[in-house]
Amino acid sequence: MIEPSDSKPLVVRKVLPLVEAALADTRVVLISGPRQAGKTTLARMFANGDRPYITLDDAGTLNAAKADPTGFIRGIKRAVIDEVQRAPDLMLAIKASVDDDQEPGRFLLTGSANLATIPTIADSLAGRMAVIPLFPFAQAEVRSSPGLMLDRLFAGEEPSTNGDVVLGKDLMSIVLAGGYPEVLKRNSVSRRVSWLEDYVSLILDRDVRDIANIDQLDRLPRLLNVLAEHAGQLINNSSFGSALGLSGVTAQKYVAILERLFLVKTLVPWSNNRLSRLVKTPKLHFIDTGLLAALREDELARLSDDKTRFGALLESFVVSELMKLASWSERRVSFSHYRTKDLDEVDVVIEDRRGRIIGIEIKASATVKADDFRGLRQLQAAGGDRFVRGLVLHDHDRITPFAERLQAAPLSILWSM
Repeated sequence: MIEPSDSKPLVVRKVLPLVEAALADTRVVLISGPRQAGKTTLARMFANGDRPYITLDDAGTLNAAKADPTGFIRGIKRAVIDEVQRAPDLMLAIKASVDDDQEPGRFLLTGSANLATIPTIADSLAGRMAVIPLFPFAQAEVRSSPGLMLDRLFAGEEPSTNGDVVLGKDLMSIVLAGGYPEVLKRNSVSRRVSWLEDYVSLILDRDVRDIANIDQLDRLPRLLNVLAEHAGQLINNSSFGSALGLSGVTAQKYVAILERLFLVKTLVPWSNNRLSRLVKTPKLHFIDTGLLAALREDELARLSDDKTRFGALLESFVVSELMKLASWSERRVSFSHYRTKDLDEVDVVIEDRRGRIIGIEIKASATVKADDFRGLRQLQAAGGDRFVRGLVLHDHDRITPFAERLQAAPLSILWSM
């Protein structure tokens, strides 16, 4: 649990029961997510005399772990090891240790880089490690609301609101703040932006070096600014690269690094054999809209006058909130986007393991027209019986039916269900 400020109540992380359950039956548990999302605070709840806390942010500890990974792990029965991506060779030593002693709950790790994308690590700990994502605060956590929208919709329930509806400038303020705990402690916009600027500098200067060898490190901050202006759009690596004097291949590599550091998220295109005119290009989003707004220099007054500009922020906000809902859901889902060469689209397609799909279209306006469901209707026709529901989420306070399994609904159902 985390104390956002002395005057505010504790925010209970909804993945806490998942960590407890994983430690009871799995040898290694990894809490994975962005820096400053609350991983350390959560992990330290499980540290005690039998499971000491070790952080690789300490220079001496890090040097010891890198110099002799096997010796570092030898003799440790249980431990919490924080920021394990800083010494990736430790993972092989941990594998050897938990193969010798297969008792569950031996190592609780945190990582600010997506170690599951590194083939040698993913393969070495397959079947031995549970990975639990932890993102910055979700609105369902901040508001102590259920956060069960995905589970309830896939279970066949109708969308509903419980009165906790946020509209207009109040909604913009939530999107502009994002979810980093340290940012939400700060009441001043300038103090929030200052923290976020320092945060980006730290990650791009230090954390990138921990996970990748790149020749032009100075290009990453500029690339991040370019990506911020293209949030919510299809990825064009050649265009990104040309703006910085990089090849498209190099730009693609750098975008992948930023994704591994949980700064951005790419949504792959949804595919279906029955449809031949689908665009096959991924779409770009930012994990935290407070950070995105800071990079774009977006403020409340500016967005109030330019709803189109707010739309890009809002789309990343919804994608991020959906990812957070999925992180503690018992249902495994994947995210993609739908877009045709005729520019019909669905911003987010959510698919469960049974192949059932929910489509989400996002609008910054209060008004929704029948034409706003055009992409959802195409998705419904392509999905057939697998199509569970299509929603247009928008700046409104009530649910409006448009057709069977197609409704407009308040953005607030992201936390009110």
